Amino acid sequence: MTSYTPMRDIPETPGYKKGDVMVIFGELFDKGYANGIVEAAKKYEMTIVQATVGRRDAENNLNPLTAEEAEKKGAPFINIPLEAGFDLEPADNGQTPCDQLAGVKMKEWQGAKLDWGLIAQSQTKAISRFKKNTTGFLSEVEKHIPKGANVIFVHTMAGGMPRAKVLMPVLNKVFKGRGDRFQPSEDFWKSELGRLCEMNFEEVTANTFKHLVELSESLRTQITEHGGKASYVAYGYHGTEVLINDEFKWQSYSPYVQGWAKMRLEDHAKKFNQEGIPCSVYNCPEILTNSSSIFLGVEVCLYPLMAAYKKLTEKPKEVDAHLAKLAKLLKPEHSIEEMLHDCNQAIAEPTITNSYDFETWPQHNTKEQMEILLDTSTKMIDMHADKKELITYALSEDVFKATGALMLADSWNSTQPVWWLGHDIVAKQMDQWF
Repeated sequence: MTSYTPMRDIPETPGYKKGDVMVIFGELFDKGYANGIVEAAKKYEMTIVQATVGRRDAENNLNPLTAEEAEKKGAPFINIPLEAGFDLEPADNGQTPCDQLAGVKMKEWQGAKLDWGLIAQSQTKAISRFKKNTTGFLSEVEKHIPKGANVIFVHTMAGGMPRAKVLMPVLNKVFKGRGDRFQPSEDFWKSELGRLCEMNFEEVTANTFKHLVELSESLRTQITEHGGKASYVAYGYHGTEVLINDEFKWQSYSPYVQGWAKMRLEDHAKKFNQEGIPCSVYNCPEILTNSSSIFLGVEVCLYPLMAAYKKLTEKPKEVDAHLAKLAKLLKPEHSIEEMLHDCNQAIAEPTITNSYDFETWPQHNTKEQMEILLDTSTKMIDMHADKKELITYALSEDVFKATGALMLADSWNSTQPVWWLGHDIVAKQMDQWF
């Protein structure tokens, strides 16, 4: 059983300093969560060691970045591909799991059958590749760690959707379908395509963290023997507390099909903590990013963060000024107050609240629940003057900056393997900066 451990108070200022090192285990992309913790680390003048997942060429070969691409990352940057997952890994006969799905038509996906023996071969080979590349990566990381430095490893890997052509139209029906076009997520999850997704999600989202901690044992020992601290943090998702009818309540987006993999990530952190290794997973609020845009409606519960600012602030004038800037993104006939009212009405609907169940999380979706979220999402977007300039983009930036600062501070002396960072602690952190 998972214990709910929300962070209520801002951690004390950490002892990080110039010369300490942050290792990004994954790749930094624009407008992603990890940018927040990197920004926090720079305030302490820490060295940021970046990584890449690599790039696939036309023949699906995995390669490092080109010299030009690598230069744009800035130094120090380790150009060893850390792509995880096995969807494009050839089995002994040269066929990848995605190759098995190449001929599957949209109307056939529910009855599609996969050769699980070949998939097991792909999985084994991909794990071997990943562990070999991770070992090489960590050898290079060692060169950037001065004696006595404190080191924080930041696991940013998530997702793992198999790159098969048939999957995207199926998932559009699961996450965005209305009426007859709606496909229940449970039907998808019980199919062989769903099983493939679940396995690949677990490899990418959860097992990469396990491999990182295990393969860095000698490096971790070396760091601590030289007088430094070594800790590991990872980004999770397991629902979020937001304001519903003026009370902070846990809620979750459904269907979050990567949720099972996120729970395995938590399990790894708990196990390592029991072994005395400082590991923490931070379950962060929903934001809207390029990678989360398929989950249309996930951002509906992000808008109430503005209400949390007003409720918890000790700087009402500064918060009003912040919200006034956001209000300028709306059409003149709409307001922040209207937006908050409509979002609260949606997430307080019994159809939605009945899908919140912490004990049996993650839940699958229903057509009625998805239609409320999709309709509300569309309504909120239509309130904006420019659909390319959404309030959710600004709020997402607030979230990743606040969670990054909280994670870095807590990592100095974390007391929990799993934390929930709800809208209350995000608002408290933001209030210090307003």
